[in-house]
Amino acid sequence: VSRSTLHNEEEVESKDVRPGDTVRIFRAGDVIPEVAERIKEPGKKRGRKFSMPGKCPSCGSPVVREGAYVLCPAGLACPAQRIGRIIHYASREALDIETLGEKNVQQLVEKGLVEQLPDLYRIDREQLVSLEGFAEKSAAKLHQAIQGSRKPPLDRFLYALGIRHVGEHVARVLARHFGSLEKLENAGRDELERIDEIGPEIAESISNFFREEENRDILEELEDLGVSPKAVKHRKSGEPGSKPLEGLTFVFTGELSGYTRREAEDKVESLGGRATSSVSGNTDYLIVGEGPGSKLEDAREHDVKILDEEQFERLLREKT
Repeated sequence: VSRSTLHNEEEVESKDVRPGDTVRIFRAGDVIPEVAERIKEPGKKRGRKFSMPGKCPSCGSPVVREGAYVLCPAGLACPAQRIGRIIHYASREALDIETLGEKNVQQLVEKGLVEQLPDLYRIDREQLVSLEGFAEKSAAKLHQAIQGSRKPPLDRFLYALGIRHVGEHVARVLARHFGSLEKLENAGRDELERIDEIGPEIAESISNFFREEENRDILEELEDLGVSPKAVKHRKSGEPGSKPLEGLTFVFTGELSGYTRREAEDKVESLGGRATSSVSGNTDYLIVGEGPGSKLEDAREHDVKILDEEQFERLLREKT
């Protein structure tokens, strides 16, 4: 365990956790370790009480509160957020732009070569050679990786945009439902809320993102530069074995040995099935890996069929 969550400022205060304290942690849900309590150590001098900064440490803007969150409102005007957005855009789960990690993104922003996402596609190899640690070969490799990211799958592109509350799973739900970026951009909040797994908070976040003028400008610039996300492909109905899992809903819990979570979900969806993030009465199968979480109990309560990884692979072989 390298990290653990305290949820928010109120949790830190209620548990009175300070730097240097010894704490007890437990696994909450499927993966995330949570700080349960502080272990009292009589006689030990304790660190300072935690307090949330009043200004953003990166740009100095006064922070704002949204429920349990404390946020910098400066958006892309804040250097840290600008760097963070680009790192996220290039990450393996998003557009997977090889070697465009934190250090290189920081250099690009600090040297003024990149301010917004579209600037990535304007960089030439000569500019990349000027970065610390780069030579002709490495600059050419990064340049090629950036240029090769112009036609990403729609779900990965949506995740890469960093829309609040839109993780990998929700991005796939949106891509599957709308099929194109244009249709999603033009969708109203009511239409979004009618989609299974898209609640009011997520719908509002998506709607607000595409209404924001700055975001629309960025998307238009990306399109002008040839960035054109493609819909997630499924085999056509009528082809041999085209949709053998059609009508079946799967949920995964724990760590699988032969797949990442995303790969397993993509496999199900490529065969016409549906992969969701939570167990309900509509779930047909729960696939259980190493170290399952609370979804296992949920599946038992809902009388959902439970398969281990070997049984899951056998099911795939039987269906295809």
